[in-house]
Amino acid sequence: MTSEAVGSQQRPPRVKPAQSVIAVNSMDYTIYLVVVILTLIGVVMVFSANYLTAATSAASNYDTFYLLKRNAVLAVGGFIAMNVIANINYRIIQRLSIVIYMITIGLMALVIVIGISSHGATRWIPLPIPGINQFQPSELAKPALVFMLAFILHRNPDFLKAWPGFLFCVGVVGVMAGMSIGGSFSSAIILAVIGIGMLFIASKHILRFIVLGGLGAGAVTAYLALQDLFGLEDFRGGRFDAWLDPWKDPSGDGFQIIQSWYAIASGGMFGLGIGQSRQKSFLPEPHNDYIFAIICEELGLIGAAIVLLLFGILIWRGIRVAMNATDTFGALAATGITLTIASQVLINVAVVTNTIPATGITLPFISYGGTSLLISMAMMGVLLNISRYSKEQ
Repeated sequence: MTSEAVGSQQRPPRVKPAQSVIAVNSMDYTIYLVVVILTLIGVVMVFSANYLTAATSAASNYDTFYLLKRNAVLAVGGFIAMNVIANINYRIIQRLSIVIYMITIGLMALVIVIGISSHGATRWIPLPIPGINQFQPSELAKPALVFMLAFILHRNPDFLKAWPGFLFCVGVVGVMAGMSIGGSFSSAIILAVIGIGMLFIASKHILRFIVLGGLGAGAVTAYLALQDLFGLEDFRGGRFDAWLDPWKDPSGDGFQIIQSWYAIASGGMFGLGIGQSRQKSFLPEPHNDYIFAIICEELGLIGAAIVLLLFGILIWRGIRVAMNATDTFGALAATGITLTIASQVLINVAVVTNTIPATGITLPFISYGGTSLLISMAMMGVLLNISRYSKEQ
């Protein structure tokens, strides 16, 4: 027997270390199902909230089903986008993060030059496409910011340990939020919440965020209060004043809040029934920013609770996807996408109930808005794709 053979007999067998198993081609179907249900609820509720207005408006050609048809087409487009993106490796998006961010900055600059204004906000750029007359870059800014921060922190894991790296990331958030603040204050707020929220989750230095959050909240409060006190801008200052006391101007700035309260109170436990809302005839934008008030009125407390439960399930599954991601980019991208949905739901419901001053934040998948629906479902496609490359301990 050779010495090599003796050595091989004496050598103990190798034991492979325990490794995480990567499960491919198995998306999170709970997320998929919840998104489908929420979108279908949105199609029904947008129609229910708008059909009377559509039937009597020249803008909709007096067509009762005008928004139903448009929203259904957008929902189908969103489903296609979600399914296509769910089957594209998210690492391709990782490589395109800087490009997406820069293109979005360019589109937001275009809003400043040729933007379309409506209800005190300039958010849209016109598009010469039949059936799609405008596009809202601030919606694209949400995933663009998420991917950019995830890319930076994936490439530089220790970036947030030192002040220069932290301030650079804050600058990335500040540029995106600053580009939108002039035309849409609400878009700037949501972008700041998403960006700072991601940095907070990725960083161990909590004190920085306490200071930054205190300064930010103080600055926003002072900004709105000064506008109200000195009349610098009646639109935003008036909203702050109406939040404090909507009955001070019940036919003006407080009108939306009061009508929203009436809708919520009218629904009771089980609601008035689909299409039976009375307040949609008085509440401005019942199919958009205030659609949750119509849900409360027509579906009652039970229906509203089911909608919030569905969002809760979606957020929980999104957190689970982030925790089981195989790399830093996937984990942070899933975190940012989940945070985007969670913050919009929280702010929209808070506005409808007058917990915070009124601002134009849509309820994801439910409020009417082509860009919002398409971008939200596209982000869900990315989240579903990340879930296909998950770690199972």
